[in-house]
Amino acid sequence: MLESWRWYGMDDPVTLEHVRQAGATGVVTALHHKYQYERWSVEDVEAHMAPIRAAGLRWDVCESIPVPTCLKTGRGETAEALDIWTGNIRSLAAAGVEVICFNFMPVLDWTRTDLRWKAPAGGLALRFDLPTMALYDVCILERAGADADYPDAIVAAARQRFKTITQREIDEIETNIIAGLPGGEGRYTRETLRDEIAAYDGLDAADVRANLIAFLKVAVPVAEEEGVQLVIHPDDPPRPLFGLPRVVSGPDDLREIFAAVPSPANGMVLCTGSYGVRPDFDPVAMVEEFGSRIHFAHLRNVQREDDGSFYESDHLAGSVDMVAAVRALLAEEARRRAAGDKRTAIAMRPDHGHLLIDDIEKTRINPGYSCIGRLKGLAELRGVMAALA
Repeated sequence: MLESWRWYGMDDPVTLEHVRQAGATGVVTALHHKYQYERWSVEDVEAHMAPIRAAGLRWDVCESIPVPTCLKTGRGETAEALDIWTGNIRSLAAAGVEVICFNFMPVLDWTRTDLRWKAPAGGLALRFDLPTMALYDVCILERAGADADYPDAIVAAARQRFKTITQREIDEIETNIIAGLPGGEGRYTRETLRDEIAAYDGLDAADVRANLIAFLKVAVPVAEEEGVQLVIHPDDPPRPLFGLPRVVSGPDDLREIFAAVPSPANGMVLCTGSYGVRPDFDPVAMVEEFGSRIHFAHLRNVQREDDGSFYESDHLAGSVDMVAAVRALLAEEARRRAAGDKRTAIAMRPDHGHLLIDDIEKTRINPGYSCIGRLKGLAELRGVMAALA
């Protein structure tokens, strides 16, 4: 597999020199300085590519071109949005980027309730706590109908906790959930979040899925023409949030997406952490069924809890059999080589990582994207790959 590392541009506190020292050869990045549905010219992409090449690295994967709300809802200036999005495919392809990762999550990208949760070994992990999510949704955001989306016991506990919560705790929870995380569309306030949720009024899962398929039927032919691979990232977590449907949460969703748009250019990301939140996740079965569609892997682990909460564990611990997942991906690469496929290697990156050692005290850091935690994860994954090889 191609060992890659996510990089947020020249303002990223983890530099390209750090990436090189970690031993990665590929960079996963995007034009984060032009991230709000702007056109990316070939010159823009080449300018972003230049320091990567100068560092002796390669830009393997663009993660990602944000998909605007109008395309998810099917309402508004969809023609212009599609023109911008497909134009950006062409610009990336012209500069040599071969894989483009995107997601179709309504309003919020990946979501956590705690960005500095103390893990068993003492490092600080990302956590999604369902009772805290219910507290925010029911008692702070006061979304109509939110009570019905959580078990009664969790709602009752949330209302009880809200009676004694401090304003500082409210602010911290709200910041963690809605203020924007690396790779997300943007930052929200409580009011702008309500407005974004309202944009989906009247839409159910079938509607959002139809909008995704309509988007793919325009974007995938452009990817085919340009010789690039589109890969969709799963919902994170794979469950509805704020009453909004999420339609890339498991194998059944993938089957519908690939049946509707069967082109080989319509691919997927195997995110072992996102899918791993599901108790029924089987990484080997997923690779065996969808292997030819997998061109990018986020390798991280989660520890599931009985109530639907989870935290990000060490890469080789947690609820996902990471060794089995890596073995299956290596087997898929071997199958491609035997078949004489043009694209055989799967780009991977160690996704997220605990805050460890002196990274804990740093004030300027992207949640989930510290240096030492990902370095540890990459080293562990590299060891697994070497042992299996």
